[in-house]
Amino acid sequence: MKISNIISATLLALAIAAPAALRAESNTISPYSRFGYGILAPRSNSMQKGMGGVGYAMRSGREINFMNPASYAAMDSLTFLFDMGVDIKSLHTTDEAEKGNNFTGGLDYITMQVPLARWISASAGLAPVSSVGYRFGDKITDGQTAHNGNGDINEVFLGIGVKPFRGFTAGVNIGYIFGTLVNSDYIYQTNEETGVTSTSLFERETEVRDYSIRIGLQYGLPIAKDHELTVGLVYEPSKSLRGHARGIKYDVNAETEPQYLADIKLKDHASLPDLWGAGISYQWQKRILAEVDFTYQPWKGVKYATIPDFGDATSQFADSWRIGAGVQFTNRQRGPWIQRVNWRLGGYYSRDYITVRGNNIREYGATIGFGLPAPSSKTVVNLSLEYRNRQATPAALVKEDYFIVTLGVNFNELWFWRNKIK
Repeated sequence: MKISNIISATLLALAIAAPAALRAESNTISPYSRFGYGILAPRSNSMQKGMGGVGYAMRSGREINFMNPASYAAMDSLTFLFDMGVDIKSLHTTDEAEKGNNFTGGLDYITMQVPLARWISASAGLAPVSSVGYRFGDKITDGQTAHNGNGDINEVFLGIGVKPFRGFTAGVNIGYIFGTLVNSDYIYQTNEETGVTSTSLFERETEVRDYSIRIGLQYGLPIAKDHELTVGLVYEPSKSLRGHARGIKYDVNAETEPQYLADIKLKDHASLPDLWGAGISYQWQKRILAEVDFTYQPWKGVKYATIPDFGDATSQFADSWRIGAGVQFTNRQRGPWIQRVNWRLGGYYSRDYITVRGNNIREYGATIGFGLPAPSSKTVVNLSLEYRNRQATPAALVKEDYFIVTLGVNFNELWFWRNKIK
């Protein structure tokens, strides 16, 4: 394929995907996303999702691993990589009152990577940070309420990875975080004497605009012939967020101006914590890849801009952690198509960063995945299937069962080719 065609295809994909991500209302369907910044998104591609979302110690010349920018330097200096993923989510919720089913989906991520020299490579992409999406109601005295929310926070990033000496790589992603989260509460009350129903709207809008930094290190250590261990570390520093949080109260039935409850500049009122990630992987002959990851974020004490009448007091932050493990098996690198398929399996367990009415939110999941090679090409179609359970403890509150399908296309072609025949 000509380089001009590769560049044109990449630019076209970016032009299509980026506006779609900006327009998307939400890629989440969870009542728990009502609190805080919503549901935090895993920073993993479609291949990694099939392995339980691991990747801190993963590096390959054929995959873009934006979980750890140190991995960029492992790519072949003749290779151009482009990866784009979409997903479909099915959610089944259960609580004391009722059961429900919902569907959503859309663009998950889009990335590209190019070599700059034998020891340095660069990457760029669009990836999710958090998402809000819910719709439910409950009864109150003399009426009922309806709660709904939508919105996403995304990150556009540029990254670079270097290989100063054999076995060791380092990298950094510099990103721009942007997005808007909207939480709406409708209160319907009926006057028993007149029978007239009044509707009040409480709306919260959180707009985030700020930068981000992710630093990564990896070190590969051969332990025997065809056997290698790789250790990976990732760090994101805590930071104060910039943007605005606005709150209004509005009488839907009356022709009156909205009452502004608050208009808060997020700086010094909202922040994100440090992120620490560590992983260790084992590889044998490019046939077996296994990895274990651990992530920790000290959310307790993080600032969050509260607005009256939105029930922020029912939610608080707690230190979060996640442990995941995954394995990939490839029978052969060359040969019949079925023998070149990548087979993946993984799982994880985590504690979420939010607490609801004193209850922690726990989550576990199991994944399987397949890497389907394209004929006569290094391009791979990655398919992952995931089951996820989210539930509060010790009080059960709402139980969520997810079924997620992620489809990614990892486009892998020659960046340039130098003809040595004169």
